Amino acid sequence: MAIDLDQFPRFPLAHLPTPLEPLERLQRFLGGPRLYIKRDDCTGLATGGNKTRKLEFLVGEALKLGATTIITAGGLQSNHVRQTAAAAARAGLKCHLVLNRNVPIEEPAYRNSGNFLLDRLLGAGTHICAEGETREGKMESLASELRRKGEIPYCIPVGGSNEIGALGYVSAMTELLRQAENARIRIDKIVVASSSGGTLAGLVTGKLVTRAGVAIFGVDVDGDPDGLLATVRSIAGACALKVELQQRVRPDAFEIVPDYATPGYGMPNPGMIDAVKLLASLEGILLDPVYTGKAMAGLIGMIRKGRFAKDETVAFIHTGGTPALFAYADRF
Repeated sequence: MAIDLDQFPRFPLAHLPTPLEPLERLQRFLGGPRLYIKRDDCTGLATGGNKTRKLEFLVGEALKLGATTIITAGGLQSNHVRQTAAAAARAGLKCHLVLNRNVPIEEPAYRNSGNFLLDRLLGAGTHICAEGETREGKMESLASELRRKGEIPYCIPVGGSNEIGALGYVSAMTELLRQAENARIRIDKIVVASSSGGTLAGLVTGKLVTRAGVAIFGVDVDGDPDGLLATVRSIAGACALKVELQQRVRPDAFEIVPDYATPGYGMPNPGMIDAVKLLASLEGILLDPVYTGKAMAGLIGMIRKGRFAKDETVAFIHTGGTPALFAYADRF
């Protein structure tokens, strides 16, 4: 089924297509299955990451509506807000970031370096939530203040995760399948980190669009698999309506993989640390401690539990986040 994504406003930001590479040394180490990695850490915007694909559509919508300022929110070490700040700079828009201290790490490296350092270098205004203040509430009050000053704000949800942002991963699914076809590879399974749900929802919608017979696994990195399941279904349903699909998102269209987020969002665990070190030492590829490190731990765990046949091909989506490694230096 062909869906023309050019019908939606889009502001070019990403280096596309991102590479699809074999993980031959990791595959041998684990004893199969065939492993590939989709390098969305290479999207090119302020060290890259998955949010760049979403921001092409979100910034496109903002410009269409005449926005002068982008507002978004996330944690202190959010990959999303870093890429949003860069996207706003590229589009000539002002940018305000509402941040909260949602991870109980007090080391100076965490508080001052990594993504938070890059946010400031990119020229964004940063607004730290006070104790008891919600990101959503602060975004609303900031938007009202900016309107009084004559600005036209465009608010992007946490993670860029709504039906507009998810279009980026409808496009990514088409891109991945085209690359696989050109390389004469059949992708049987896809594994990706999932938190705010938009990337996974876009892949699920892309699966409907392409009618691909691929199983999609979202590794929960928040510690709330039931909440994540509901969020992904909601965003995917809205995205399917936006691209005018007649089918609904089936309950079995994807699977949430629990048990790898412990002890909570953004908090390191031994499996994550081992996964980051393993991929770096075997493949020369850097993961991040919040998302892809835990997702890779999930992929390794699923392989060791026999969830994949050795003759299957599994694609891991690398969603970026490398700057956070520096913020977590003390944990490594």
